[in-house]
Amino acid sequence: MVALGNGGYQPNIATFGADQFDEEDSKESHSKVSFFSYFYLALNLGSLFSNTILGYFEDEGMWALGFWASTASAFLALVLFLGGTKQYRHFKPSGNPLSRISQVIVSASKKCRVHIPPGEEDSLYDEDRCIDKSNAGARKMLHTHGFKFLDRAAYLTTQDMEQLKQNEYNPWRLCPVSQVEEVKCIARLLPIWLCTIIYSVVFTQMASLFVEQGDAMNTKISNFRIPAASMSSFDIISVAFFIFLFRRVLDPLVRRVRGKGLTELQRMGIGLVIAIIAMISAGIVECYRLKYAQKDCKHCQGSSSLSIFWQVPQYALIGASEVFMYVGQLEFFNAQAPDGLKSFGSALCMTSISLGNYVSSLLVSIVMKISTVDNMPGWIPGNLNKGHLDRFYFLLAGLTAIDLVIYIACATWYKSMKLGEKGGENNKDQDYGV
Repeated sequence: MVALGNGGYQPNIATFGADQFDEEDSKESHSKVSFFSYFYLALNLGSLFSNTILGYFEDEGMWALGFWASTASAFLALVLFLGGTKQYRHFKPSGNPLSRISQVIVSASKKCRVHIPPGEEDSLYDEDRCIDKSNAGARKMLHTHGFKFLDRAAYLTTQDMEQLKQNEYNPWRLCPVSQVEEVKCIARLLPIWLCTIIYSVVFTQMASLFVEQGDAMNTKISNFRIPAASMSSFDIISVAFFIFLFRRVLDPLVRRVRGKGLTELQRMGIGLVIAIIAMISAGIVECYRLKYAQKDCKHCQGSSSLSIFWQVPQYALIGASEVFMYVGQLEFFNAQAPDGLKSFGSALCMTSISLGNYVSSLLVSIVMKISTVDNMPGWIPGNLNKGHLDRFYFLLAGLTAIDLVIYIACATWYKSMKLGEKGGENNKDQDYGV
């Protein structure tokens, strides 16, 4: 039920929030860019509550109280959301995005043997003549080169012309150019999206191996024990700090020097670089943790004299990378997804995080299977003092570095969609340079 609630809530709340800003208004358009930063900040502030207050309830065994506190916060959020209903801007839904994508693929497949003569691109089926008005009001997408196979879905054959003369329109055989361009746009986004999954694997370590590592360190200050899970508070503090630093200092400074700010693709690349540094930092801390650990202890909890506060840099670096990667990712997919598929673009961001968890589990399983040969304890055994968690962190740093190289290639190849005005033909080709 938690997964169902998040699946319906998270992709749509970001899209719905962005819809409240008018892109035609310069002031509101600027505010829309800031919205994603503060939206992500709000998500992290909620996590701060759960990692501190709820973490304390958990340590004290007050589980029922923790669940009731979560229920109360969800109810308060619902009341606040419903309270603004009359002020919200609403847009009519443009149909099922999966059916629109499927129609283009099916139409193009049916015409796989059709050859489009050179120079015939201008005669592709135009949405202005299309009977299906489910996407009315959306900005018109202009024809682009690339993925020429999909253009067949909009190519008018003799059979299509006969059906149109009889006022018979079959969207599973003929699609307007804009609908074809929507699918092209998603196809161009997918390589960028795939590159974000490895980053999500790095991000996932905060809730798993970072906690295990911290639990094996010195967690006491006087008589007070610091819960290892609460160290993620430093990640949240870092997110808040770097959001304000980027919006108030770095972005204005870059605009003054370059004449324009960093693009979303550039910021996502910076996020990957910082993630690599975070994993190297975590690996170095683990090397020193092992150096000061009691090797013969049966339980690794608190077995190292190295203070848990040595984990602060790796948490802070992950927080900084989130500001560049996840905020940039939200902005990028929202800006580059077609008008009819905005929620689909936001869903890609959330799916990246989900797949990151699965890939992380798969990676741990593979590493343990390979590293436990010949009766070796492996890199990540139950007792971390007998393993080499540092090697796993360095492996993640290496995989992220490879992912960065692939990402740069994909971002260089990426071409933004060409937009016309609603009901017009003006070309608004956006600048998304690497």
